[in-house]
Amino acid sequence: MAGSTPASATADGAPPLGKAAASVSPWQEAWRRFKRHRLAFWSLWVLGLLVLAVLIGPLFYKVGVNEVDFQARLAGPSAAHPMGTDDLGRDMLARMLYGGRISLAVGLAAMLMAITVGVIIGAIAGMARGWVDAGLMWVTDLFLSLPQLPLLLLLIFLFRDPLKKMFGLELGIFILIVAVIGGFRWMPVARLVRAQFFSLREKEFVEAARALGASTSRQVVRHILPNSLGPVIVAATIDVAAAIISESTLSFLGLGFPPDIPTWGRILYDGRDYMDLAVHWAMFPGLAIFLTVLTINFIGDGLRDALDPRRVL
Repeated sequence: MAGSTPASATADGAPPLGKAAASVSPWQEAWRRFKRHRLAFWSLWVLGLLVLAVLIGPLFYKVGVNEVDFQARLAGPSAAHPMGTDDLGRDMLARMLYGGRISLAVGLAAMLMAITVGVIIGAIAGMARGWVDAGLMWVTDLFLSLPQLPLLLLLIFLFRDPLKKMFGLELGIFILIVAVIGGFRWMPVARLVRAQFFSLREKEFVEAARALGASTSRQVVRHILPNSLGPVIVAATIDVAAAIISESTLSFLGLGFPPDIPTWGRILYDGRDYMDLAVHWAMFPGLAIFLTVLTINFIGDGLRDALDPRRVL
């Protein structure tokens, strides 16, 4: 009969009576909420394309990173050199693609270190009571009160040469930069995880698991930690952006990777004296850092909204 509602659905799109609605997992619901945050959704695509470009770009653009062409010194963008050249005639696009790998790897590795240390310390403090919690939070507050930039410079000065001799130039500097940056980013994560554990350990489902004889480690791994991952994931995105900026700052100060190992921060540092002759030298790495940090921050905002069950979209 024309105009009648099909038996498989009601007028408002809900499932018919007697038929259960399709179950949606929490991660599917979080993805649906994330997609409704337009800036975060499109930032994810932009960041994905940027990561894809630095990963597979050198496979197609085969110009050498340190290939010198003195006849093309300080040349602007052209068909031969899409991002121009530096003062030695080295191709900027090749150096940007190579440097992007290092800058993003530093950001991800420092984030993983900060999240790992922060989650471990925050979980121990959140489950413990008395002097253990007080001692861990005292150490956390101590690290928060330290002046970061002078201490970063001191650590780099003390450990740069030993690590270079032990692991080689590039790997030694990479380990040092990651350890220094990650070592000063775990404190906010630890305090966040501790607060989450304080709230979750008194919930009914944790009390039920405890009453059934679950050990403390099982309560943490199976019940408390999975329910506290939302804020930790958001903090991880912020730490990636902060680590990229920190590496760029150290490179800009001349304390990061050496000149023959280009990173976005190092390229920006090298181009600071040629702003009047070759503005492209500093413009492209600056834009890359700006775009990467901006998209990561937007993704973090989207994850915060998507993983917050109290927020209605």
